[in-house]
Order: sequence, then structure tokens, then C-alpha cells
Amino acid sequence: MKTIIIGSGMAGLTCGAYLSRAGHQVTVLEQFSHIGGVTATVRQGGFGWDLGPLLLEGFLPGEQSHEILKDLGVLDSVPVVRKDRGLSFPDFALRRGEEYKGPLWRRDRLKEIFPDEADNLDRYYQFYEKVLDLIRYHYLADRTRGLAKLRTNLKLWRAYRKVKDKEPWSAKELMDYFFSDPKLKAVFTGILADFVVRPSEFPALGVPLSNIETAFDVRIPVTHRGDDTPVTAYVYILGGCGTLVDAMAGMIERNGGDVRTSCPVEKIMIENGKAVGVRLEGGEVLNADLVIATGGAKETFFNLVGRDHLSQGSVNHVEKLIPMQSVLMVHLGIDFDPREYQDPALWYYYNTYDIEGAVEKCQKGAYHEGKEGFLIYVPSFHSPELARPGHHAVTVYTIAPNTLEKGTWEDRKEELADTLIAEAEKIVPGLKKGTVERLVLAPDDFRNQVRQEHHSFGGLAPVIGQVGPSHRTEVEGLWFIGSQSESGGGVRGVMVGARNVARMILRKR
Repeated sequence: MKTIIIGSGMAGLTCGAYLSRAGHQVTVLEQFSHIGGVTATVRQGGFGWDLGPLLLEGFLPGEQSHEILKDLGVLDSVPVVRKDRGLSFPDFALRRGEEYKGPLWRRDRLKEIFPDEADNLDRYYQFYEKVLDLIRYHYLADRTRGLAKLRTNLKLWRAYRKVKDKEPWSAKELMDYFFSDPKLKAVFTGILADFVVRPSEFPALGVPLSNIETAFDVRIPVTHRGDDTPVTAYVYILGGCGTLVDAMAGMIERNGGDVRTSCPVEKIMIENGKAVGVRLEGGEVLNADLVIATGGAKETFFNLVGRDHLSQGSVNHVEKLIPMQSVLMVHLGIDFDPREYQDPALWYYYNTYDIEGAVEKCQKGAYHEGKEGFLIYVPSFHSPELARPGHHAVTVYTIAPNTLEKGTWEDRKEELADTLIAEAEKIVPGLKKGTVERLVLAPDDFRNQVRQEHHSFGGLAPVIGQVGPSHRTEVEGLWFIGSQSESGGGVRGVMVGARNVARMILRKR
């Protein structure tokens, strides 16, 4: 079948790899000048920086992204290394020590910092283990078939019953249930700033899943629960995430497919309720048996498809979708080694305990200028080829509103980049003086790259009750995948969703 895929992020490339392997004539259309979406590695002046995934989940043996790469035959082309990250607040830091103290060392360290919360920490970590069981059986169910799958689903149901009473809760309600100290609550909800979602909006069961202990100590075994189903852990892709992009795009091309850049789609052509191809900006028409769209839900369904081809229910669904906010990302090439000030490669610096208030301000357009938190990432620690010899690549970034409350990103991005670097220099002195290369990416730059009126760095906001549009649309021959679809965001999530869609298409054929 002749298949057109709109967008060359990991959703489009994964789906294209599966379909091209099965004999589909695949054409991937990317409107930007390079492929990969936010999974790309950008390069300038002898340096390379990832655009955002940083530490990735799902790429260890037995996990879903790993199994997808293995299934597609490109696993050896995507080398990874397991690592961990650090976490700091104004009054304390959580970083693994030289001596390994077990998989729950953070719990014990938090008991030292918050002695009055010791019993509550025990209760929370018992809940954490129950949620961990739930996710393990969920992964296992994805890998098994027949009677084994039936037995796994039974274990999955039993695990779910142990936590289902808290499923309707928000993260704020969960934290209020377990803890009293607002500083301790911030330890487990700080990561929600990455999603630009308030604790009162985020689902409770997502809190343990967003604070997997393996993320903070590479020495924690990933199969310590007694079977070969891994506990989620995090890796870097060596050479940058562009290594993953190139491997998937290369497979499409080896299977006879075509990956085209600078090809913006103006319209998805629909005849008699069926998608029959696309029209590019400039007028070129490409016919197809199937069209698979990625990207923004509103841009796809309202601009490329058109409301007249949608039911009122679908229009209402898309109109109500809440996207995440954006980021300000400052990439630097520096002429010194920052290990004296930060090791490991990735460290989160939170300068506030009021996660709810800080996120709410960002949602309303107020930019904190780095004063409420940021992260510093040094990819050349694990991939020296991303920097010139004797130099290092550094990324400083923080959440930022899609549209500024005061001024525009176009006018203020360099000024605000300087402000962010000044905050980062409180951690790594000499960043500005040691900079030999600089690349600033603000929300307007990302909007141009992904052609979204509202740039959402990670897709739809993971708020309670929100689900993206179904992969199978009401237009025959049109599928929707990616971070704003029902699969949700994250590299692992969009890869799994894209694989599942490819399987559905091939079964239907």
C-alpha cells in the first residue's frame, strides 16, 4: 500500500519502519529542514546537543523501546548507557553516595532530613512498590501471549486492585494523604514542573511512576523483584538522540521508502469520507492509500483535515485538549570541564518548594527567568564526540510559557538566555566567560519547527481525565499518532503507539 506519513519524529519514523519492512511504499514528509522532531540532535560549531529527551526510559533489555529496536533489527545501531541524575532543593540535595546503600537509599536519606515524616515515608514507599508491581505486569502483558498472557493479566488485575482506590486522586491529594511537610511533598512533585502540570491536576498514580528510584542511582538492579521483567531505568543514547533518529530513518530508506525534508503539508485530501493523499504547500499532490499524521492535534484535525470532515463530538474533543507549555533551551559549547561543579551529566535544580504556584504562573504566561528552577545537562560526559576536543557541550533549560506575559520571545530570547545562564553560573561558575559556541532555542523557534500555534514540548498535558484523539480516526484511511494522540508523550510512549498502529494496519490488510 502507498502510505504517506506526516512528520518525522519518533512516532512517524517507528510506524514508517514497520510498514516499510512489511512492503508498504512509505513516504515520510517533514516540513522542517531536518528530521527527528524533538528527538533530533542539533549541531553547531563542532558541538552537538539533544533537544530534550535527555534520560530516556524503555530502552533496557525487556523494555518496550528496546524490544521495538530489536524487532526492527536496528538495536546494534542505537548504543545506550544507563545513568542516573541528581536533584537539589534550596535546603538539601539528593545524590547517591560513593557507597551503595540499597534500592531505597533515598527513603532513608529523606528520613534523616525529615525525621517527623519517617513513618509516612515507609507508608509511601509501600505504595510505591505496589505501583511498581502494576507497571511490571503491564509491561509483561505486552510481551506474553496465550495462557501466559491470561495469567499475567490476572496478576495485573490483582496489582491494580491494591491501588485503585487512589486512582481518582490528584498528586496533591496523594501527597496530602502521605505527608505533612511541604518540602517533602515537593521532592515527589517537583518533576511535574517538567510537564508544566500542577500537582492538583496530575493523576496520583503517576507520582511513583515519575519518581522511579532507578533514575537516581545506576547501581539499583533493574530486575530486583524476582523475575526478568525490568523495573524502569533510564539511559542516554550514545552520540545523542539523533543516533536513534538516523537508525529508524535509515531502515525506512533501506526498505525503499523516502524521507523528505522541507515538505510542509497544506491539506490532507479527503474524498467520500476517505483520505486519498496530501497536497503540499506549493501545490504538489501526492496520492496515497493511507495517510498517517503526527504533530499537533488541532493543527492536524482543524487545518489539515478540516472541521467539515469531523463529527461534532470529535471537534469538541480536540477543542478541549490542553497542551503542555514550552521551554527555553540554551545550548553552550564551553572550553573547560564542569565536573568540579556537577557530576553526573544531568542535575535538576529546584529553587522553590511551591510547585503548584510556580507551574500555575507559567501556565498564565509569567516566565520565572530561571529563578524558580532549571536543569543543567552535559551530554559530552557520556558522548565526548558531541564537543570539540578539550571542550564540553552544555545545555541549560527550563520550562517557559508558549507566549510571554510581557514582550515576545523573538525580541527577548537572547536577554532571557543571559538571565538563565546567570542563574546557572551559581552552580557552574564561568559558564558565560567559557562559552565558545552558543545556540538559544525559545518557544517561537520550536513553534516554527513543529508548526504549532501553541508549542507543546512534550505533547498534551498529563492532566486527570485527558486522553488524546484516537489513533484510528473517523476518516477512513487516516490515522493519528504521536505525543498528542491517545498514546501520550515521551519517546517510549510514541514508539509503542506507532508500533501498535502499524500492527493494526497490517492486520487489517
